[in-house]
Amino acid sequence: MTSLAARTSPRVLADVLPRPATRLRALAVDAVLVVAGTALVAGAAQIAIPFWPVPLTMQTFAVLLVGTALGPARGAISLALYLAIGVLGLPVFSAGTSGSLFALTSGGFIIGFVFAAALTGALARRTWDRRVVGTLVSFAAGSAVMYVFGLPWLYVSLLNLGPAVWQDALGYDSLLAATLGAGLVPFLLGDVLKAAFAAALLPATWRGVAALDARR
Repeated sequence: MTSLAARTSPRVLADVLPRPATRLRALAVDAVLVVAGTALVAGAAQIAIPFWPVPLTMQTFAVLLVGTALGPARGAISLALYLAIGVLGLPVFSAGTSGSLFALTSGGFIIGFVFAAALTGALARRTWDRRVVGTLVSFAAGSAVMYVFGLPWLYVSLLNLGPAVWQDALGYDSLLAATLGAGLVPFLLGDVLKAAFAAALLPATWRGVAALDARR
């Protein structure tokens, strides 16, 4: 039985895996990939440095990697599943937490994960992850999407908590300074390092895939 992978060129890394010719089995493979992506993000969320109001974790790197490797649809579904099971009570958020996103000052970032994975997946389908510069831009864009959702959410959360938190506890003169100082600035160096690591990893992986194909 001829696999789908044998008939078409891979668009994203997940497409390199052999796929059954029947649609039902192909959907089963997709489901396994989606769940594996969710598990990777959940595991990465537990690799954390205690920090508040937004935790420092390996989670964002896992989100962008899952989106890039699975593609836009499977990547977004994988992160939507992560969000859903966390809200429903499984301890998959940072530090083993779960529950309503409204109880988390970082809840907006979790929503942004879905859209960041979709974006990096879409760029990967256009082969951006096969070049160093393309990977850097893709991961930077995915990170920016997370901030687009996460920072306004954090702003409102700190506003609701009041000056006793963002001024007295965090030590900022304004709510905007607290939002940027606690939700953006501490993560920029990490974002650069993660993008640089991905820029070394992903193009090299594609070169390995090409080398294996050439030997067949």
